[in-house]
Amino acid sequence: MKKGDFIWLFALAVIVLFFVFPSTHRIFLTITQEHPFITGFFKFFVLASMGELLALRILKNEWNKPTGFIYRSVIWGFLGVVIVLMFDVFASGMTAVFTKGLLPGKGSKFAFAFLTSTVMNLTFAPAFMAFHRFTDTYIDLAYQNEIARPSLAEVIKHIDWYNFVSFVVLKSLPFFWIPAHTLTFMLAQEYRVLTAALLSIALGAILAFAKRETVTEGTVGQSL
Repeated sequence: MKKGDFIWLFALAVIVLFFVFPSTHRIFLTITQEHPFITGFFKFFVLASMGELLALRILKNEWNKPTGFIYRSVIWGFLGVVIVLMFDVFASGMTAVFTKGLLPGKGSKFAFAFLTSTVMNLTFAPAFMAFHRFTDTYIDLAYQNEIARPSLAEVIKHIDWYNFVSFVVLKSLPFFWIPAHTLTFMLAQEYRVLTAALLSIALGAILAFAKRETVTEGTVGQSL
């Protein structure tokens, strides 16, 4: 392990201890309930940014900051605010659906969590992920190609839409995010956004390992 590995793990351990230690846990609950959007911003600003660092560490086998790191972090924070809103919108909407008897499973915690996760990920999530793919591509173009202000056409042209649809939409949503968010919606409301932020670290690591394996296989194939 490298020095950066210990620093990253130490930072994560400090954050986790803050959430679980009784006295700071009460502070976390109070702030989350009173200022959901502010806490949502900082949960994703910190944890999802740590996920980006980890993904790059796995992919490159060393610690580096992604290009435009601070901008990516701010965007993650903004997305955290959006997630706070959407979690409540879909959870409240599904509660109303059960109350009206439009779907079976009223009174079942699992049915509520699974259906909320499924509806959210099949409707809101693709647009959410497309927006994030757009912002990442914009930052990449602005830094790597030295285009001060990439145009809408340039950004759209550089996005790998086949990969977005074939992997992000058709694989990550049904096989990762729907099950993961089912577990998330089974938790108390105060913990859902935090869990979603922690899941972003897990998915970043999974995608980085998958991408590294693909690159490795391609390199071996070329050598043969």
